[in-house]
Amino acid sequence: MFYAIRHFTRYRYSRPVWQSVMEARMHPRSEHMQRCFTFQLSVSPRVRIFSYTDHLGNLVHHFDIPGAHKQLTIIADALVDVDEPDPLPASLGAGAWNELDSIVHHEDYWDMLRPSHFARNSPELEALARELGIDRDARDRDPLELLTTLNTQLYETFSYVKQSTKVDSPIDDALRSRRGVCQDFAHIMIALVRELGIPCRYVSGYLHHVAWHSDRSGEGATHAWAEALLPGVGWIGLDPTNNLVAAGRHIRTAVGRDYADVPPTLGTMKGNAESELQVRVRVTPSEAILPPDQEFASDEEWSRFLERDHAAEVLEMQQQQQQ
Repeated sequence: MFYAIRHFTRYRYSRPVWQSVMEARMHPRSEHMQRCFTFQLSVSPRVRIFSYTDHLGNLVHHFDIPGAHKQLTIIADALVDVDEPDPLPASLGAGAWNELDSIVHHEDYWDMLRPSHFARNSPELEALARELGIDRDARDRDPLELLTTLNTQLYETFSYVKQSTKVDSPIDDALRSRRGVCQDFAHIMIALVRELGIPCRYVSGYLHHVAWHSDRSGEGATHAWAEALLPGVGWIGLDPTNNLVAAGRHIRTAVGRDYADVPPTLGTMKGNAESELQVRVRVTPSEAILPPDQEFASDEEWSRFLERDHAAEVLEMQQQQQQ
């Protein structure tokens, strides 16, 4: 399935700021069942954009804005093809846990086995593990069955509530209230799975919402889920927010130990100002041709918008200086 994706981000500042430095992880990954055919990043004020690949294979775009500005707009456009994965086996069979134990010491998976900033053990997490029967005794069960069951248990145990936590909230907040957003569901899943000795990582991306499935995660926003490494099948995506095994509707942009590794935007700036963040995401099935866009600007309109946006901002700051 081809998807046309538009990810709109705007920061508004209460007063001018300067020397902004920003990283964006919005470029969909190309690997395995997913291929990104086109990608364009547009920024206002106009900037020169550089890119590099981080140590986890994520493509990162970097730019800076030395001059004063009161807002920063980023629009990422992508065309991505996502295949449906092969059906999972009924079980992994005898010896699966021994195979998992053999990779614990492999340096490629070390980071995905250790506690991380947002996915770490705590008394609240240990209590949840006991409640769900997720402990070392759980190794008597097939690891694939164990993880798919855990996916459903978290879906049933926690409520999805928009804005119930913040991007920097520890998982204990969600564990105590039994509610959270997709980021919390993913972090709790990752922390529990790592305690079992299974490599597990955080995935940032998008979910294509469809009418026939009651997805709880919010349409028009980014999404997050977990991926666990299992012998014989590789990395499998687990989406406890929606009780799904990640498949053709899940579009991956970045992977990391947790959210701290892969925020869509991460930056700093100078200035004493409050900021307001606006984000909109649109994922549309496509016939490999980007559809006409009525909600956002076309490429030509976007170019004119950049010029008007910057000119209006400069005029506003000049007027403020004259007051």
